[in-house]
Amino acid sequence: MQSVLTVNLSTKKFDEYQIPPDWKKDYLGGASLAARMLYQDLVPELDPLSPEAPLLFLNGPLSGTSGPAVGRFVVCALSPATGLWGESNCGGFWGPELRKAGYDGILISGKSDEPVLLLVHDDHIELQSASHLWGLDPYATIENVESDLGLGRVRVATIGPAGEARVPMGVIMCDHGRVAGRTGMGAVMGSKNLKAIAVKGSGTVPVSNKDSYDLIRSKANRVLRQDNMTRVLQELGTASGGDYFNYLGSMPKKGFSAGQMEGADLVSGSTMAETILVGVSTCHACVIACGRVVQIENGKKQKGPEYETLVGFGPNLWLNDAAFVTRMNDLCDRYGFDTISISNTISLAFALFENGTITKQDTDGLDLIWGDAEVVEMLVHLAGSRDGFGEYLALGARALGRRFGAEDEAVQVNGLEVPYHDPRGVSGMALVYATSPRGACHNQSDYFLADIGQVEEDLGLNFFDRHAGAEKAANVAKHQDWRTVFNSLVICFFSNVPPQTVVDLINSATDNNFSIADIMESGERGWNLKRAINNRLGLNRTNDKLPKPLLQPLQDGGAAGFVPDIVAMLDAYYTARGWDPENGFPSKEKLISLGMGWVAADLWPEN
Repeated sequence: MQSVLTVNLSTKKFDEYQIPPDWKKDYLGGASLAARMLYQDLVPELDPLSPEAPLLFLNGPLSGTSGPAVGRFVVCALSPATGLWGESNCGGFWGPELRKAGYDGILISGKSDEPVLLLVHDDHIELQSASHLWGLDPYATIENVESDLGLGRVRVATIGPAGEARVPMGVIMCDHGRVAGRTGMGAVMGSKNLKAIAVKGSGTVPVSNKDSYDLIRSKANRVLRQDNMTRVLQELGTASGGDYFNYLGSMPKKGFSAGQMEGADLVSGSTMAETILVGVSTCHACVIACGRVVQIENGKKQKGPEYETLVGFGPNLWLNDAAFVTRMNDLCDRYGFDTISISNTISLAFALFENGTITKQDTDGLDLIWGDAEVVEMLVHLAGSRDGFGEYLALGARALGRRFGAEDEAVQVNGLEVPYHDPRGVSGMALVYATSPRGACHNQSDYFLADIGQVEEDLGLNFFDRHAGAEKAANVAKHQDWRTVFNSLVICFFSNVPPQTVVDLINSATDNNFSIADIMESGERGWNLKRAINNRLGLNRTNDKLPKPLLQPLQDGGAAGFVPDIVAMLDAYYTARGWDPENGFPSKEKLISLGMGWVAADLWPEN
């Protein structure tokens, strides 16, 4: 891996940081390496929106190498949404372009006294005024930056008005609507008055053994192109499983309170393909092409919504109009909102209105009636402007519930809104949500796929019934470790590549001799390090839980009557992880076994 560019926005000084070789070997890259680099800075007294708070953009050793779906990068910081480890993952072309410019990451500190654009053009680094860009939506910003710079095609990562306003669900966007969407990384960027980072590189992405790597990645891409999952994703997008998830009862409806909804199938990938789909889009050198290009009534071709957005602004709000969801997807992009968080928060507002906790006096005169699309759109605008009731919406579900004395009704874990895979339909997600280092998250482990049969036996994973309990805890832990490896390399979860092929790619790219066991240990090391960061920030076993609405059985649908036994599952999980059952910390013995004695000294100081 190459050096990391360091930028202090307060002093306007640039430098380079060389990643220690043993860190690269132990953590590979991406999110795990970011946790190692930021460990010393992420302390309880740090304000995530202060100039002192670091913001780290980082690639992995496979990013941009034209391997199987390796066009991704990560953005990490202390999360303003959760107060815990913040991590977001983004596709497109920005990460590979940064590697071509000669850097594997950018570490931002300080705060500019005015809005600025950071330009990285090979070895030319420059800060330019972005005052004329402040207030623009991400799409308009990207167009203006390309026009202003006059360098031809540049890759731009930018924030929208939500990030500028430090909204804790603010995102960072690049390319054709690719988003680093969770934990409020856009708010951290906005707090530094950093509007955008433009990158243009003329170099090549470094690979240790290029001839060997090219052979492996070429074969891997050919095989991946023919994979059944790839074919389905290309034809139907990320919502390809919508119909089946609906059947299983894992597609949430009416704010996670209903098991069935007439017309829920109208927001599936198959229906979208039959009605509004007109093309596909792809990230760097990706053979999957899961991105959707759609056309609705205005005749304009635009980015199509992913599964999470389709459900969030669809059945979750008692709606089933894919064209409406497409408009909301675009509206959220324009503001720079995380669509999972804002749609989840709006559904909480509807639930609180329905049960009388809030009234029209609280909602600026709006009747919040399930299925009212016009009101949903008005609420997104209110959140975007932070006017009146919109201020509470903009702060997320936990803050909204807390404001009205109903925090336990918010469907969130540790401040991050639950995405749209109900653990009452696929029980493994109960553990995934409760233990994820960044709050409720399906991108630390998409175990819902394992719960329906997609398991890698080479990793020692087994198949358990989708409603199994404590017996699957060790399986969930292994799956989390595997996905931690993906978030380190950085590989898209949709890249259904055999584990040995992944190992071969790593070894060829980095001139190592890892085994599957070695990289699984790296994943375990990264997972435990993020846990340790959160433990230092105040998280303990009492935080590992599911929200009250997910502990109430649904009356109908494919998950009717079932609630996961999260307490028993957690007990088994701590045992499998080697964590202390009382406080939920990684044990001293576990940390030392992973070569993390320096962390053990922090978590378990000698008396």
